[in-house]
Amino acid sequence: MLFLDPLYQQVAVRWSGRINHFPLIRLIFYSLDKTLLYLLLFVAARWGWALLHRRRLGIGHEVRVVLFAGYVILLLMLTVFRDVYYPWQLVFHWHRSLDVINLTPVIETLKLRQGSSHFDFWYQSVGNVLWFVPFGWGMGSLTKRANTLRVFCRGLMLSLTIECLQFLLISGVADIDDVLFNVSGAVIGYWLWRLSHRAHR
Repeated sequence: MLFLDPLYQQVAVRWSGRINHFPLIRLIFYSLDKTLLYLLLFVAARWGWALLHRRRLGIGHEVRVVLFAGYVILLLMLTVFRDVYYPWQLVFHWHRSLDVINLTPVIETLKLRQGSSHFDFWYQSVGNVLWFVPFGWGMGSLTKRANTLRVFCRGLMLSLTIECLQFLLISGVADIDDVLFNVSGAVIGYWLWRLSHRAHR
Protein backbone atom coordinates (compact mmCIF):
# COMPACT_ATOMS: atom_id res chain seq x y z
CA MET A 1 0.00 0.00 0.00
CA LEU A 2 1.22 3.47 -0.85
CA PHE A 3 -0.93 5.57 1.49
CA LEU A 4 -2.80 3.54 4.09
CA ASP A 5 -0.28 0.88 5.13
CA PRO A 6 0.59 2.41 8.56
CA LEU A 7 -3.08 2.68 9.47
CA TYR A 8 -3.80 -0.82 8.17
CA GLN A 9 -0.97 -2.30 10.22
CA GLN A 10 -2.41 -0.75 13.39
CA VAL A 11 -5.88 -2.12 12.62
CA ALA A 12 -4.47 -5.54 11.74
CA VAL A 13 -2.52 -5.85 14.98
CA ARG A 14 -5.55 -4.92 17.05
CA TRP A 15 -8.46 -6.55 15.21
CA SER A 16 -7.24 -9.35 12.89
CA GLY A 17 -7.86 -12.03 15.51
CA ARG A 18 -11.21 -10.63 16.63
CA ILE A 19 -13.10 -10.17 13.36
CA ASN A 20 -14.23 -13.25 11.42
CA HIS A 21 -14.36 -11.42 8.11
CA PHE A 22 -11.06 -9.58 8.49
CA PRO A 23 -9.96 -10.42 4.89
CA LEU A 24 -12.84 -8.15 3.86
CA ILE A 25 -11.36 -5.38 6.01
CA ARG A 26 -8.01 -5.88 4.28
CA LEU A 27 -9.71 -5.77 0.87
CA ILE A 28 -11.35 -2.46 1.79
CA PHE A 29 -8.04 -0.92 2.90
CA TYR A 30 -6.25 -2.23 -0.21
CA SER A 31 -9.02 -0.93 -2.49
CA LEU A 32 -9.13 2.49 -0.81
CA ASP A 33 -5.38 2.80 -1.18
CA LYS A 34 -5.55 2.06 -4.91
CA THR A 35 -8.52 4.39 -5.28
CA LEU A 36 -6.51 7.27 -3.82
CA LEU A 37 -3.72 6.67 -6.33
CA TYR A 38 -5.91 6.46 -9.42
CA LEU A 39 -8.18 9.28 -8.30
CA LEU A 40 -5.15 11.57 -7.99
CA LEU A 41 -4.12 10.55 -11.52
CA PHE A 42 -7.67 11.22 -12.76
CA VAL A 43 -7.77 14.69 -11.17
CA ALA A 44 -4.34 15.57 -12.55
CA ALA A 45 -5.34 14.42 -16.04
CA ARG A 46 -8.66 16.29 -15.91
CA TRP A 47 -7.11 19.54 -14.73
CA GLY A 48 -4.29 19.17 -17.24
CA TRP A 49 -6.86 18.76 -20.00
CA ALA A 50 -8.76 21.83 -18.78
CA LEU A 51 -5.58 23.94 -18.76
CA LEU A 52 -4.57 22.70 -22.19
CA HIS A 53 -7.96 23.59 -23.68
CA ARG A 54 -8.37 26.71 -21.52
CA ARG A 55 -11.60 25.47 -19.98
CA ARG A 56 -12.85 26.92 -16.72
CA LEU A 57 -14.05 24.30 -14.28
CA GLY A 58 -16.76 25.11 -11.76
CA ILE A 59 -15.79 24.09 -8.24
CA GLY A 60 -19.19 22.65 -7.31
CA HIS A 61 -19.42 20.57 -10.47
CA GLU A 62 -15.81 19.39 -10.15
CA VAL A 63 -16.39 18.24 -6.57
CA ARG A 64 -19.30 16.10 -7.79
CA VAL A 65 -17.22 14.75 -10.68
CA VAL A 66 -14.32 13.81 -8.38
CA LEU A 67 -16.63 12.15 -5.86
CA PHE A 68 -18.35 10.16 -8.60
CA ALA A 69 -15.02 9.17 -10.18
CA GLY A 70 -13.73 8.09 -6.77
CA TYR A 71 -16.85 5.98 -6.22
CA VAL A 72 -16.52 4.24 -9.61
CA ILE A 73 -12.80 3.58 -9.08
CA LEU A 74 -13.44 2.16 -5.60
CA LEU A 75 -16.25 -0.01 -6.96
CA LEU A 76 -13.93 -1.47 -9.62
CA MET A 77 -11.14 -2.02 -7.11
CA LEU A 78 -13.45 -3.89 -4.74
CA THR A 79 -15.12 -6.04 -7.37
CA VAL A 80 -12.63 -6.56 -10.21
CA PHE A 81 -9.06 -5.45 -9.55
CA ARG A 82 -8.77 -6.99 -6.09
CA ASP A 83 -5.37 -8.62 -6.36
CA VAL A 84 -3.46 -6.19 -8.57
CA TYR A 85 -2.19 -2.67 -8.03
CA TYR A 86 -0.94 -1.70 -11.49
CA PRO A 87 -2.40 -2.43 -14.97
CA TRP A 88 0.62 -4.44 -16.11
CA GLN A 89 -0.09 -6.97 -13.36
CA LEU A 90 -3.36 -8.03 -14.97
CA VAL A 91 -3.59 -11.60 -16.28
CA PHE A 92 -6.56 -12.41 -18.53
CA HIS A 93 -7.84 -15.99 -18.82
CA TRP A 94 -9.34 -16.00 -22.30
CA HIS A 95 -10.00 -19.75 -22.51
CA ARG A 96 -12.17 -20.19 -19.40
CA SER A 97 -15.27 -22.33 -19.76
CA LEU A 98 -18.53 -20.40 -19.85
CA ASP A 99 -20.05 -23.08 -17.62
CA VAL A 100 -18.76 -21.24 -14.52
CA ILE A 101 -21.12 -18.33 -15.20
CA ASN A 102 -24.37 -18.50 -13.24
CA LEU A 103 -27.22 -17.55 -15.57
CA THR A 104 -30.05 -18.79 -13.35
CA PRO A 105 -31.58 -15.84 -11.47
CA VAL A 106 -31.92 -15.80 -7.67
CA ILE A 107 -31.26 -19.54 -7.07
CA GLU A 108 -27.62 -19.18 -5.97
CA THR A 109 -28.43 -16.18 -3.79
CA LEU A 110 -31.20 -18.07 -1.99
CA LYS A 111 -28.80 -20.95 -1.32
CA LEU A 112 -26.68 -18.58 0.75
CA ARG A 113 -29.52 -18.33 3.30
CA GLN A 114 -29.03 -22.01 4.09
CA GLY A 115 -25.41 -21.51 5.15
CA SER A 116 -24.14 -21.18 8.71
CA SER A 117 -23.74 -17.41 8.29
CA HIS A 118 -26.26 -15.08 6.67
CA PHE A 119 -23.58 -12.44 6.04
CA ASP A 120 -22.90 -13.72 2.51
CA PHE A 121 -26.61 -13.68 1.70
CA TRP A 122 -27.13 -10.08 2.81
CA TYR A 123 -23.90 -8.91 1.16
CA GLN A 124 -24.85 -10.64 -2.11
CA SER A 125 -28.36 -9.19 -2.21
CA VAL A 126 -28.69 -5.95 -0.26
CA GLY A 127 -24.97 -5.19 -0.58
CA ASN A 128 -25.05 -5.38 -4.37
CA VAL A 129 -28.07 -3.09 -4.45
CA LEU A 130 -26.50 -0.51 -2.13
CA TRP A 131 -23.20 -0.48 -4.03
CA PHE A 132 -24.98 0.86 -7.13
CA VAL A 133 -27.22 3.43 -5.42
CA PRO A 134 -24.46 6.11 -5.69
CA PHE A 135 -24.21 5.37 -9.41
CA GLY A 136 -27.85 6.30 -10.01
CA TRP A 137 -27.56 9.32 -7.72
CA GLY A 138 -24.39 10.47 -9.48
CA MET A 139 -25.94 10.09 -12.92
CA GLY A 140 -28.83 12.30 -11.88
CA SER A 141 -26.51 14.87 -10.31
CA LEU A 142 -24.03 15.09 -13.18
CA THR A 143 -26.12 14.54 -16.31
CA LYS A 144 -29.03 16.83 -17.13
CA ARG A 145 -30.30 14.34 -19.72
CA ALA A 146 -30.50 11.52 -17.19
CA ASN A 147 -33.75 9.58 -16.91
CA THR A 148 -34.74 6.17 -15.59
CA LEU A 149 -34.10 4.39 -18.91
CA ARG A 150 -30.65 5.95 -19.39
CA VAL A 151 -29.65 5.14 -15.82
CA PHE A 152 -30.95 1.60 -16.25
CA CYS A 153 -28.94 1.09 -19.46
CA ARG A 154 -25.73 2.61 -18.11
CA GLY A 155 -26.04 0.72 -14.84
CA LEU A 156 -26.54 -2.46 -16.87
CA MET A 157 -23.46 -1.72 -18.99
CA LEU A 158 -21.30 -1.07 -15.92
CA SER A 159 -22.54 -4.19 -14.15
CA LEU A 160 -22.00 -6.40 -17.22
CA THR A 161 -18.51 -4.95 -17.61
CA ILE A 162 -17.72 -5.87 -14.01
CA GLU A 163 -19.06 -9.41 -14.44
CA CYS A 164 -17.12 -9.94 -17.69
CA LEU A 165 -13.88 -8.71 -16.11
CA GLN A 166 -14.46 -10.87 -13.04
CA PHE A 167 -14.84 -13.85 -15.37
CA LEU A 168 -11.71 -13.08 -17.41
CA LEU A 169 -9.53 -12.15 -14.42
CA ILE A 170 -10.96 -14.81 -12.06
CA SER A 171 -11.39 -12.06 -9.49
CA GLY A 172 -14.98 -12.92 -8.62
CA VAL A 173 -17.97 -15.03 -9.58
CA ALA A 174 -19.82 -13.98 -12.73
CA ASP A 175 -23.45 -14.12 -11.65
CA ILE A 176 -26.68 -12.87 -13.21
CA ASP A 177 -27.94 -12.04 -9.70
CA ASP A 178 -25.23 -9.40 -9.36
CA VAL A 179 -26.47 -7.71 -12.53
CA LEU A 180 -30.09 -7.73 -11.35
CA PHE A 181 -29.22 -6.30 -7.93
CA ASN A 182 -26.78 -3.75 -9.36
CA VAL A 183 -29.24 -2.36 -11.90
CA SER A 184 -31.95 -2.20 -9.24
CA GLY A 185 -29.59 -0.19 -7.04
CA ALA A 186 -28.76 2.22 -9.86
CA VAL A 187 -32.44 2.91 -10.57
CA ILE A 188 -33.22 3.31 -6.85
CA GLY A 189 -30.33 5.75 -6.53
CA TYR A 190 -31.65 7.82 -9.42
CA TRP A 191 -35.17 7.90 -7.98
CA LEU A 192 -33.77 8.99 -4.62
CA TRP A 193 -31.88 11.79 -6.35
CA ARG A 194 -35.06 12.91 -8.13
CA LEU A 195 -36.99 12.98 -4.86
CA SER A 196 -34.21 14.92 -3.17
CA HIS A 197 -33.88 17.33 -6.11
CA ARG A 198 -37.62 18.04 -6.17
CA ALA A 199 -37.71 18.57 -2.41
CA HIS A 200 -34.75 20.94 -2.61
CA ARG A 201 -36.36 22.95 -5.40
